[in-house]
This record gives sequence, C-alpha cells and structure tokens, in this order.
Amino acid sequence: MDKGNNSLVTEFILIGLTEEPELQLPLFFLFLGIYVFTVMGNLGMIILIGLSYHLHTPMYYFLCSLSFIDLCQSTVITPKMLVNFVSEKNIISYSDCMTQFYFFVFYAICECQMLAVMAYDRYVAICQPLRYNLIMSCQVCSWLVGGVYTMALVWATAHTGCLLRMFLCKKNTINHYFCDFLALLKLSCSSTYANEVVALVSNTFNIFFPTLTIIYSYVLIIASILKIQSVGGRSKPFSTCSSHIAAVGVFFGSLTFMYLKPSSFGSMDQGRVSSVFLHDHCAHAKPLYLQSEK
Repeated sequence: MDKGNNSLVTEFILIGLTEEPELQLPLFFLFLGIYVFTVMGNLGMIILIGLSYHLHTPMYYFLCSLSFIDLCQSTVITPKMLVNFVSEKNIISYSDCMTQFYFFVFYAICECQMLAVMAYDRYVAICQPLRYNLIMSCQVCSWLVGGVYTMALVWATAHTGCLLRMFLCKKNTINHYFCDFLALLKLSCSSTYANEVVALVSNTFNIFFPTLTIIYSYVLIIASILKIQSVGGRSKPFSTCSSHIAAVGVFFGSLTFMYLKPSSFGSMDQGRVSSVFLHDHCAHAKPLYLQSEK
C-alpha cells in the first residue's frame, strides 16, 4: 500500500453473512440465482424499453434508469460476495474496499433519489394529466436524471474522502459481507466525528427528504383518486400506489434501519440482515412497478 494512505491496514477480511461452513454453498446458489435474475431482468427491461418506441415515455425512461442503477448496484456487491462463499479466506484489498464502498454509496443514493423522482412523475400523471407532457418534457426528465447522478457523485465523493482520511490501525476484520460504512468506522483509531457528521447529513438528505417527497406525492395522489366517482376508475391508481409504496417501504425501511438508527441500538449482525433486504429489493421490487403500471 502507498505510504500516503492514512492506514496501517493493507487488506481486510470480510466475515460474510455467516461463519457456518454448511451454509456457505446453499447461500452461494441462493444469491447466484438472485444475481442472475437481477441481471437478466434489468438488462431485459433496458433492452425492451430501448427497442419499443411506444415505451419512450417519462415513466419508462425513469424505469430504465432505475434498472441500470439496480444492475450496477448489484454488480458492485454480489460478485465479490459469491467468490467469498467458495473461498477459504474472504480477503479484499484496501483499494478495492474503498472502490467498492464508493460505488455502493453512489448507486444507493441514485436509487433513493430516483424513487423520489418516480413518485413525482406519478403525481403529475395522476393529479395533473392535462399538463403531464408539458411538465415532464424530455428536457425536464433529462435534468432530473442528471440531478440524481450529480447528487450521488457529490455525496459519494464526500463519504469516501472522509473515509480515506481515517487512520486504520486496529484489526482488519470487517464484520460484514462488503465494505460497509459502519463496519469500517469500527476499525478506526482516529476520530470519526467528521465521518459521522457527513454521514448524518447525507443520509438524512438522501433518505429523509426523498421519503417526504414520496409520502407527499402519494398523499396528493390518494386525495385525487378519492375524488373519482366510479369504483373502476379508482382501482388502477390505488393498485399503483399500493405496489409502489410497498417496494419503496422495503428499500427505505432497510436504509433507515441500517444508517439512521442510534449507534447504540442493534448490532452489526442486524445490519447485515437489513442490507440483505436492501439488496433483495433490487431483485424483486421492479416487477411491482411494472405490474402496477399495466
């Protein structure tokens, strides 16, 4: 490792999901199946939307962006986790760990903000249908997606920059299956105050505010739906809301439990379980969106 790094640690040992040898192979096949399903599903959706002209609408443009984000986020974590299931030592170098952390944060923030953008898109479509094409123009959609990636770039850089300044001189064992923020903080010998402040501001901005946007959008949507007189006219919008809220609830609920709970509450083992729900959302949430939009 270069001398410029503020660390005596050159590599880390990842504990993984479990230390039970008999569970390693079943978990390998389980997550391999989930990963293949995620890759095929997201690639299929991107190709389908790209080739189908009638799907070139704001809603499917955002779905395509979400598919790309999910695909990249899964690829950042899962391949290394699969290798660790069949390896004797689960080792990751310092540079690879920081790189994995950077892209995990980047795509996690992208997904948080993209879900909020999609909620706003549904609000405009249901509450202001006559102005939908004007409000959600191609230029506006491009600006929204560009803003999502810009925010993710800024916060991921801030997170990783603070992490690179930490002095790591304790044991090099990470109690997780990837280079997670809280697990890395436990290895620091220097003050982590700056890291915790950046994390609190970032997580609040990228979890709390998008959650408020989603809730406010759906409150307005539900209020608009209740004004519809026919029962048949209400059924599809209500189905859309319930499916979206269920998927968003799993994603933001897992993030909140992982990163916004007090440090004295819970354990790293509980954090690992929560992160499994988070990554499982990437594989299964999108069909809920598609089914609700049919």
